[in-house]
Amino acid sequence: MKLHQLNIHTHSRPEVLERVLRVVRHRGFQLHAINMETSSADSELQIAVTVASERPLHLLQSQLAKLIDVIHVESAEAPVRAADSFPIRA
Repeated sequence: MKLHQLNIHTHSRPEVLERVLRVVRHRGFQLHAINMETSSADSELQIAVTVASERPLHLLQSQLAKLIDVIHVESAEAPVRAADSFPIRA
């Protein structure tokens, strides 16, 4: 399986992380790592996720971009290797 990293910029809403994780699961991607930070104004979130799948990444990226609170989704140019990913932080 290939690992890919996505950076997702969203509005800061209580349910946005749940929506992102639901789309990841429904599209058949496995979550390997997640990191979330708020912007300085607390109006936006920056979510970095590392996912694994044999499926094309654009399938997940296009569905995430359709979510109502998502501002922008960008992916790393090359697939992220397992050694380059970071662990899930609580």
